Amino acid sequence: MPAVSKGDGMRGLAVFISDIRNLGVGVGPFFAESDSRYPKLPPTPTPRLRLHSPGKSKEAEIKRINKELANIRSKFKGDKALDGYSKKKYVCKLLFIFLLGHDIDFGHMEAVNLLSSNKYTEKQIGYLFISVLVNSNSELIRLINNAIKNDLSSRNPTFMGLALHCIANVGSREMAEAFAGEIPRILVAGDTMDSVKQSAALCLLRLYRTSPDLVLTNEWTSRVVHLLNDQHLGVVTAATSLITTLAQKNPEEFKTSVSLAVSRLSRIVTSASTDLQDYTYYFVPAPWLSVKLLRLLQCYPPPAEDPAVRGRLTECLETILNKAQEPPKSKKVQHSNAKNAVLFEAISLIIYHDSEPNLLVRACNQLGQFLQHRETNLRYLALESMCTLASSEFSHEAVKTHIETVINALKTERDVSVRQRAVDLLYAMCDRSNAQQIVAEMLNYLETADYSIREEIVLKVAILAEKYAVDYTWYVDTILNLIRIAGDYVSEEVWYRVIQIVINRDDVQGYAAKTVFEALQAPACHENLVKVGGYILGEFGNLIAGDPRSSPLIQFNLLHSKFHLCSVPTRALLLSAYIKFINLFPEIKPTIQDVLRSDSQLRNADVELQQRAVEYLRLSSIASNDILATVLEEMPPFPERESSILAKLKKKKGPNTVADLEDTKKEKNSSDVNGGTEPAPVSTAVRHCSTPSPSADLLGLGAPSTSSPGAPAAATSGSLLVDVFADTSLPADATGSEENFES
Repeated sequence: MPAVSKGDGMRGLAVFISDIRNLGVGVGPFFAESDSRYPKLPPTPTPRLRLHSPGKSKEAEIKRINKELANIRSKFKGDKALDGYSKKKYVCKLLFIFLLGHDIDFGHMEAVNLLSSNKYTEKQIGYLFISVLVNSNSELIRLINNAIKNDLSSRNPTFMGLALHCIANVGSREMAEAFAGEIPRILVAGDTMDSVKQSAALCLLRLYRTSPDLVLTNEWTSRVVHLLNDQHLGVVTAATSLITTLAQKNPEEFKTSVSLAVSRLSRIVTSASTDLQDYTYYFVPAPWLSVKLLRLLQCYPPPAEDPAVRGRLTECLETILNKAQEPPKSKKVQHSNAKNAVLFEAISLIIYHDSEPNLLVRACNQLGQFLQHRETNLRYLALESMCTLASSEFSHEAVKTHIETVINALKTERDVSVRQRAVDLLYAMCDRSNAQQIVAEMLNYLETADYSIREEIVLKVAILAEKYAVDYTWYVDTILNLIRIAGDYVSEEVWYRVIQIVINRDDVQGYAAKTVFEALQAPACHENLVKVGGYILGEFGNLIAGDPRSSPLIQFNLLHSKFHLCSVPTRALLLSAYIKFINLFPEIKPTIQDVLRSDSQLRNADVELQQRAVEYLRLSSIASNDILATVLEEMPPFPERESSILAKLKKKKGPNTVADLEDTKKEKNSSDVNGGTEPAPVSTAVRHCSTPSPSADLLGLGAPSTSSPGAPAAATSGSLLVDVFADTSLPADATGSEENFES
């Protein structure tokens, strides 16, 4: 950059800025360091006292700025013979006023005129003003483009650099159309200076990101790739950024960059810090370039076609892991930051390739050392990287060895984001051997977990409890405990799922009925527990009715004691449980009919509850026992389909996150007991003709119903209801599973 002469100090600009600051206002606190009256600066910033009230200071600032704008406007309009220095000074004032938050509606043409100056400082201010204030759709863009073309063709490296910076800063489509063909030629030209090549590469990257259709790569692909061999590491760094972005869209065109990137990376990691003196940062050679090269290599699979390149890459990664074990060469935080940046990017490449068991285990062990590091950022990054490592068949067992450390982090870590990553890692490392331990720890943490992550933890506990449940009594206990601890965060998908599993498994139905009956005896029950209890007792309450402590009347009274505390959808479900009780326990039919006959039901303000009470009362009064047994028979098993809980977790976490580990983790054990799938709704025996409930499709989750071999024919059920109520015939299609129970 050319030297700035003494005359370029722009005293008038300094005086104006000082006036504004002395008014005590601005876009933030001003500090003593910015004032020439404080020659000795304190070690920490000292806020300057405001001498005026904020309102008066703001008014004074506006008054001073308006006065200056009027002066500048008069200078631009009146004096046609302004020299370059004056134009530069006034344009700088306009720029400063704009940065204070005031609108500028003139001076743009004067800034464009500065572009034609041969003085660096004047041209620099012109480009700076344009980069900040000129809109990409401005009418001046064509004039600006002409000035930029002149500077690009001047072969003056300083002017070319200014022009390239302006193109990158504005980045408009019109500029891309004008220069997308010129910039690559500058980049690959043999006589272009290194500093200009750097700017050209980054400028082309900016244009490609804004207008990829205008940047054609076929003509100069090979020459850009060969910039990775350039002697100037600044050029290599800029070219690597460009190639990485281009390779993500067109991997085949830039495939040859792999061998060159490995070669360059090898030279960096095996060199001493003195070999790359200009690019060594706190004893770490070229850390930024190393990170960029490792990211470029993550655009491609392991170089299997060339064993020599693959071997060299493996050697590079081993060297990086070995250097991580060496004592630090400096106690400065910059040294550890640069060293760890290269290490974590190397580990990311190892995980991405997922082909070298030795490297994967070594990476896991290295990350394990960071789990107890005093730096919070390192603990966070280690947990995040190990989440991905847990999905590899080569390193999953190595990750599991750190389970106690991760559990301890969950209990003691102060930072909520680190605790969340610990939950993610526990979820990722879970398998049949440690499922009960991990689920128990998650449940313990859930009681004190931050509200922002409770729903996610609930989903993960529900998924793990189902996926790895060998004994489904444990699964039922876990879900009921989950509802007790965090009922507000238990989504419908979770309690739908436990009901589906209980219905599908005969061996757990009696235990589920007994357990939910005991849970409902608590003085305060979450509404989700009432829903589960109403459904399960309505279906399988007869399995525990032989015990005098859970007789039919006690079951009914227990459910009905929760009725008035629940929302309308839950009350609707309980009414359906009551009609089921009439079928299961004829001896308490009069008691239930009295409830259905009460004014609070028959004259309920909610039309859904009122109609259910009327129809259920009529059904229980007119229908014979055979009809009741047919209409209200036990739910048939659900067909299997994909778990909606897992889908909800993926949706919550987003793509390419730990939620996707369920799809990628390679199970070495036997297949899932429950198949990892979720039953679909079945055709039901009852067709409800009233207004749909707010919680319609109780277990169908919005999916179309399908017939089950064990389900009675829909047409037959419809005919029975037609006979009872003397109603018109119903459609032949069956409804969702809720309407068998909740209707």
